[in-house]
Amino acid sequence: MRDQHPNQRKSFIVPQPIRRDGAGGPDWGPRDIWRDMENPNMLVPPATDSGLLPNLKMSFSDTHMQLNYGGWSREITVRELPVATTLAGVNMSLTPGGVRELHWHQQAEWAYMIWGNARITAVDQDGRNFIADVGPGDLWYFPAGLPHSIQGLATGCEFLLVFDDGHFSELNTLSISDWFAHTPKDVLSANFGVAESAFANIPSDQVYIFPANVPGALESQQVQSPYGTVPLSFKHRLLAQKPIVTPGGSVRIVDSSNFPISKTIAAALVEIHPGAMRELHWHPNNDEWQYYLAGQGRMTVFAGSGTARTFDYRAGDVGYVPFANGHYIQNTGTESLWFLEMFKSDRFVDISLNQWMALTPRELVRDNLRVGPDLLNALRKDKWPVVQYPGYSYSPKS
Repeated sequence: MRDQHPNQRKSFIVPQPIRRDGAGGPDWGPRDIWRDMENPNMLVPPATDSGLLPNLKMSFSDTHMQLNYGGWSREITVRELPVATTLAGVNMSLTPGGVRELHWHQQAEWAYMIWGNARITAVDQDGRNFIADVGPGDLWYFPAGLPHSIQGLATGCEFLLVFDDGHFSELNTLSISDWFAHTPKDVLSANFGVAESAFANIPSDQVYIFPANVPGALESQQVQSPYGTVPLSFKHRLLAQKPIVTPGGSVRIVDSSNFPISKTIAAALVEIHPGAMRELHWHPNNDEWQYYLAGQGRMTVFAGSGTARTFDYRAGDVGYVPFANGHYIQNTGTESLWFLEMFKSDRFVDISLNQWMALTPRELVRDNLRVGPDLLNALRKDKWPVVQYPGYSYSPKS
């Protein structure tokens, strides 16, 4: 080490791209040290990493923030994360009373409420309506083409929107104000049967998100449709769902089997305790799009042909796993790691490496991997999505 290098004057240990086996060497050039500290497994990849994989990580903190009176939004699409072709995500916040205007999409919209409360409204193709309040941990789903709106209640709110097309952009939706602004007033007059003067003050462009008063109680806002309400609820209380609890954490799975309207997006809310991991597994139905809610962790993705790569994640990051690629996720922090894993599918499915081996003839596994009874006797026929074994937990020092 050089005695007077500027990096050594820092009050912390500067990470260097040197593995414990001696591979690598110091980096004395210009660098973003804080970024390297956030991505230790990219700076010093595990020795088992090999080959090339596309980038499988993007942070909402690295995206453009769209600021409006009434709230803000930012998005991750194929523009920001090119590998993510199946799903796109939008992080949005509304002030108390703030409105995401009346609009609709060519894609289905799935949402998770991060904090606060909001009122959602929608109407289906048969004139049946839906008006409900959603809070932390609640979901909603609007099928493609159905008009809807979102409004912040007394505390305001923040939520994640997921769309079933990676090329989707929230700034390219079909909005009521935009349509009015680009329709001649005589056409509006003829359509609604009122004088053109009724449209004198309509917005001249799309309003997108705008401020408004906090709406009254839900009961005071109900609008009775002669055709009734939608037959399948657009809302689901995910946190009220009983989780699958295993040593190491918990999982709540939501798809069309328990949220029937959600035909194109399936998901799981995963909790991993410190020292535990989401077991080695893969998904045989589609790519996986992840959103990290709390904590920090690392994921290694195995793509076959000797290719594997490790990424670090923390709250606000988006991760991605290509179709059928093997992977695992470890909690690298001191608090529980919470994240959502989502799929463009009507059902959530995964295949456990442990369970597959346990349900395969013992001799075949033994001869294939050259392993003995210590491993063979430990295999489980039942699936544990999150695992933790005393004496075999993950350590950040490993």
